[in-house]
Amino acid sequence: MEQADRIHLRDHVVAADIGAFQSERGRNQRLRFNLTVDLRDIGASRDDQVDSVLSYDVLIYAISAALADQRYNLVETLAEKIAAEVLDHPRAAAITVSVEKLDRGPGALGITIHRRAGRVSPDRTALPVDVILWSPGMAPPTGAAILCPPAPDLPVPQGGDQRRIALLALDQAAWALSGQLGLEIAESQTELDAAIRAGQPVIWAPTKLAADAAIPALPLHLASWLADRLGSDHVTIAATDPSPDPVLPQIALRPLPGAGA
Repeated sequence: MEQADRIHLRDHVVAADIGAFQSERGRNQRLRFNLTVDLRDIGASRDDQVDSVLSYDVLIYAISAALADQRYNLVETLAEKIAAEVLDHPRAAAITVSVEKLDRGPGALGITIHRRAGRVSPDRTALPVDVILWSPGMAPPTGAAILCPPAPDLPVPQGGDQRRIALLALDQAAWALSGQLGLEIAESQTELDAAIRAGQPVIWAPTKLAADAAIPALPLHLASWLADRLGSDHVTIAATDPSPDPVLPQIALRPLPGAGA
């Protein structure tokens, strides 16, 4: 049997309030984390695309999310929480998690667990996010939001793959809007997920994700498609009458508060 590819995070040290003894309560102590993940898709990184692999950000996020969730008496419970978070990713087949206390004795005291994924997870875990169909004059949003740029007012060459040309024009519009608003561009699923988890707005350049999607290369269609893919239940648009196009996915559209026609 071919050996699974693995990714790892080593010697990641975080201070946290943890421990069952009274002397440990109310004071932070250093924890060292080592994570090794067996991947489902052997050789998935050969195309050199970030969405083909499990991002290292997933491992770091699993640790920070687990520590933010509650105070733990046992490092064993913390390790289980981290393992479950990572194994929820569809590309994670198994994980080894080591959690060590560095301030409880002359050496490192801790636990190492190994867990395998159960059923294959859905394509992705939905994260709370607002997909905004951008309109000139709108103020930059705060919090987790994905901005879809307006159609650029540029001459489009005739002939060739008109849909791809239109997508590339939207990419150009995204980069122009990025310079105007001072926001980062996100092209891949990994970049979008990282921005959502960090609660940061980004501008979506659609060509990489939507090149093969069976939808028109129009901003409203793309915004609705992305919202559905991300698990969002709405698209925010700058219009007084956000009547959905009948060919759009069945997704609620709502106007941005205070937006004009």
